[in-house]
Amino acid sequence: MSVKLYRKARRINVRNRRVEEMVQHPDLESESRLSMIQMLIPLGLQAVEDVLQKEVRRQVGGERHDRTGCDNKRWGQNPGSVCLGDQKLRINVPRVRNMRTGKEVPLQSYRRLQDPGHLDELALARVINGISQGKYERAAQKIPETFGIKKSSVSRKFIRASAKRLEEFSNRDLSGYDIVAIFIDGKFFAENEMVIALGVTITGEKVILGFVETSTENSRVCKAFLNGLKERGLNLDQEILFIIDGGKGIHKGICEVMGDSALIARCQWHKRENVLGYLAKERRDEWKRRLQAAYEQTSYEQAKKALGALKQELKDINISAVGSLEEGMDETLMLQRLGMFEKLGRSFKTTNCIENVNKGLELYTGRVCRWQNSDQRQRWVATALLEIEPRLRVVMGYEHLKELREAMKRFVAARRKQEIAA
Repeated sequence: MSVKLYRKARRINVRNRRVEEMVQHPDLESESRLSMIQMLIPLGLQAVEDVLQKEVRRQVGGERHDRTGCDNKRWGQNPGSVCLGDQKLRINVPRVRNMRTGKEVPLQSYRRLQDPGHLDELALARVINGISQGKYERAAQKIPETFGIKKSSVSRKFIRASAKRLEEFSNRDLSGYDIVAIFIDGKFFAENEMVIALGVTITGEKVILGFVETSTENSRVCKAFLNGLKERGLNLDQEILFIIDGGKGIHKGICEVMGDSALIARCQWHKRENVLGYLAKERRDEWKRRLQAAYEQTSYEQAKKALGALKQELKDINISAVGSLEEGMDETLMLQRLGMFEKLGRSFKTTNCIENVNKGLELYTGRVCRWQNSDQRQRWVATALLEIEPRLRVVMGYEHLKELREAMKRFVAARRKQEIAA
């Protein structure tokens, strides 16, 4: 044997001895020991045999062929299977029978080792991160006794695990989150749209609150969606800034749920692109710069004056562009009206925060060739969103979010006074 092969074999032997020592450690709980065994292939096969035989000895009260002092007796063996690593393997399972009752005595360790729960999670993690179900068998560890890793089997594992993720995502409690801003946007999957809500807590963390499947962004669906979040514990009784792309259905739904406390900031990027869409291509770069400069004014008065001047010029170019600019203008300047543009403009002047979530969603779901039904779409979306959420960063300017809340309270109070006076 060459020195290289000798060293490799020695490393493997050392590793195996360490694993065996860990599995046999007296302080290791039974459940933890079985979980460790399930991750050891093929060393785990021997460990499984040892665990089963140890339980048999406890059940029968002695070694093989000992027929004294216990009603339980060894009763041969049956073919069976256990879950190891990311697959199932065939083994021979020892049997124990109670001679007084004539009934089989189940082996608890065997039942535990048959549990496919961790296999479902492994299949989900691998499929959602890029291994196709058709190629899963080639990606799995090659063990002669392996079965149950064909495409159909992997598909069933993924369905079970992703269904659990969907249930977890749809039912998780939102009462522990102090939300100060919510981004709402939709992403299409074939002909259906998933409207997603991304919350920002008072400390700047991003939380994916939920999603709803719809064919259009109508107000009835949006209203039901927000009320559903409220039923799950989300506090909508305080001032919250909603950042949207300008969809009328979402806008109306927010107003119906929030009433006179609704604070809506329209995405400046979407508004600018809508206006540019009415102009000739050769003029778009110039107007893009000018509109951007107007929106970058930190005070409401300056920004509105700059946009007003541009509106007058646009009247000679395209009246439809003027109408687009006027529509919802004050909502595109909501941060300026609150006096928070300079501190929070980078985070809240556009819907970029949720657009980035949608891009991440595309990385996970873009490989799906055909969306078969609503259950499939929602399982994939929920699983992908739970994968994305832990990697979301805090918003820029998070240290000013308490100021934002106070500014919103003052703004809503002033608006109510004006309504009462009117």
